[in-house]
Amino acid sequence: MTTVKKYLSLVKFSHTIFAMPFAFIGFFLAIPEVTASGGCIIMPGTMSGILSPVLLQKGLLVLVCMVTARNAAMAFNRYLDRHFDALNPRTAIREIPAGILSAESALRFVIGNSIVFVIATWFINPLCFYLSFVALFVVLIYSYTKRFTALCHLVLGVGLSLAPIGAYLAVTGSFALLPLLFSFAVIFWVSGFDIIYALQDVDFDQSHQLNSIPAALGKERALLVARLLHVCSAACVTIAGVYGGFHWLYFLGYGVFVGMLINQHRLVKPNDLSKVNLAFMTSNGIASVVFAIFVIAALFLQYGW
Repeated sequence: MTTVKKYLSLVKFSHTIFAMPFAFIGFFLAIPEVTASGGCIIMPGTMSGILSPVLLQKGLLVLVCMVTARNAAMAFNRYLDRHFDALNPRTAIREIPAGILSAESALRFVIGNSIVFVIATWFINPLCFYLSFVALFVVLIYSYTKRFTALCHLVLGVGLSLAPIGAYLAVTGSFALLPLLFSFAVIFWVSGFDIIYALQDVDFDQSHQLNSIPAALGKERALLVARLLHVCSAACVTIAGVYGGFHWLYFLGYGVFVGMLINQHRLVKPNDLSKVNLAFMTSNGIASVVFAIFVIAALFLQYGW
């Protein structure tokens, strides 16, 4: 295995598929706002504005921030949990406990990605730079939370929810309600599916004094909490659609998103966790990617780009 593949495996790079589409949603939501305020990044009815150097540079920097922040958070989680991972049969094959990568290498990877993240925000705008330290704190502190609170799933959700509002801030330099609604949708969505994923480690968490909703409430009640969180996520997406006055294509994507939320609860039962990974990766991957495609397509039609 090459060094690059080792690090990609360490951070489960394929899981970037969860938050990245929402970052693109936030990015494209910002374009009409900048245009309306006289920013003239894009001219209605043309593609040339979307391909303008200013917008392409912003998009590239957002992409760098998304990748490096997530890399830092995931590698730090693997570094901090390496002793627990070595004891858990499900996670003992991970790169650090398996000896594929050293703990020191993972920590250097965390530091390097954090530095690149902060530098990238410097080139975006002052607000993003100042908030970059807050964002890093949020995504890194998650790795500690399982040691003292069962609400660790919500902290993870908050970390990933920075994607849509962060991308919006990169373009506009200001906050707005619509991208925040998508951020709240991400909080509830991610928290819910992280609870489902944590069902696999209930016994291990309980025996090693690690906190999670499944360890605290049991599998059946944890699934009820996950369902409630996903109902809240669907509600946020509904409110965003109505408030944003989106083209009808938005609601086709909305239907896919909600359908995938329902599907993962259909797949996972308290007494049958055999399809947790299918629910986790496939259902949520489809939910985020397809939803983002429809939202962005709706924006294209709505604004005549």
